[in-house]
Amino acid sequence: MTLLLETLKPYLLPLIRVLVVFLGISLIVAYLVYAERKILAHLQVRLGPMRVGPHGLLQPIADGLKLLLKEDIMPAGADKGVFLLAPVISVIAAFTAFSLIPFAPNFYITDVNVGLLFLIGISSLGILGIILGGWASNSHYPLLGALRSTAQLVSYEVALGFALVSALLLAGTLSMVAIVEAQQRQGVWFVFLQPVAFFILFVAAIAETNRNPFDLPEAESELVAGFHTEYSGFRFSLYFLAEYAAMILVSSIAVTLFLGGWLRPFARVRALDFLDFTPVAVLVLAAAWCFRECFRYPATREWRWQRLLLLGLGVGALGISAGLLLPARFLPGGGEGLPAFPALTAIQGVFWFMSKVFLFLFGFIWFRGTFPRYRFDQLMSLGWHFMIPVAIANVIFCSLAIVLSRQMGWGLPATLWLGTAATLLVAALLRREKA
Repeated sequence: MTLLLETLKPYLLPLIRVLVVFLGISLIVAYLVYAERKILAHLQVRLGPMRVGPHGLLQPIADGLKLLLKEDIMPAGADKGVFLLAPVISVIAAFTAFSLIPFAPNFYITDVNVGLLFLIGISSLGILGIILGGWASNSHYPLLGALRSTAQLVSYEVALGFALVSALLLAGTLSMVAIVEAQQRQGVWFVFLQPVAFFILFVAAIAETNRNPFDLPEAESELVAGFHTEYSGFRFSLYFLAEYAAMILVSSIAVTLFLGGWLRPFARVRALDFLDFTPVAVLVLAAAWCFRECFRYPATREWRWQRLLLLGLGVGALGISAGLLLPARFLPGGGEGLPAFPALTAIQGVFWFMSKVFLFLFGFIWFRGTFPRYRFDQLMSLGWHFMIPVAIANVIFCSLAIVLSRQMGWGLPATLWLGTAATLLVAALLRREKA
């Protein structure tokens, strides 16, 4: 047994991190669907899910059980093996990519010197699940949805790749951890040096994940439900899981490359160090909301369990916030060599990283409730006639700015902003020519 433990010891920590990331992303996906339904409801002056649990907080559990218990139907003429394998490919591709995402300076599964290149490659495999699912269904609508996905991927993968190159030129490395460290070392997030690349990445990411206004592969007014029309039950939920996991993935990549990853906003400004206590403030506000809603529910037998659930959530949030504020001197050994609040310091990276990711996800949901769907010809025209030329121009001007900064001694930020102005001029000329 001792020999077995010694043999497995080098693999235990990575295995634990894999499990934490997998379970954490799965839980976030479940409640991201709930958040989308609630946010869209409030945008449309509705309440959204309210039946299962207080304010519908247990709705994701009910949805998951429903999908697991639904009848699994396969079309008579479908290619059985490919039909079963297609959604699994999409899920594996989406979750494998998270192995290279640095959630904090000390929390990531692995870091390699070609990390971003691997991420681009593995995330592009997700389209195979869509193509195979549409083809194996032996139906016209799924096949058309799959073909649309292929065209959309080709159109926006190029622009997305050029947007990533701009960040690589500034960081000088493909390692995801090193890119965040480069932003920390330079004292500025790359979004302020390359705003055009960030915008292109954001738009291309929306198209890559088939979200509004670029959800042409599953346009219900034209293709019923698109590539997953013939899927039901658990296999449909796999496609659902892959789509929302891909949303989290592209948001994580954008945060890592352009928004400082795990870095706190204005980390070098000592006057803003009180922002380190933001996790505690968020937990206290969540607890206050739980207690407020608990006392708003009727004090009757029918509402007892909902009141108890809210009360338990509020007490749990307060307990966690108290644990975060535990001083180092109360720890064994007096906390020698530890920061004043060890637990609070330990979660800073993950908290700020996920806060930025959730901001992106809110944008995905907001756009779904705001913008009308593009026509397919508009989608192709935007990608090939505008996004790709602007992305190429941005890379060229970014390269020139870096060369001028190194050879002529010009200030890098000012030179990059001049390059950004030149890129915007190219974009204006392209729009004028199209008009």
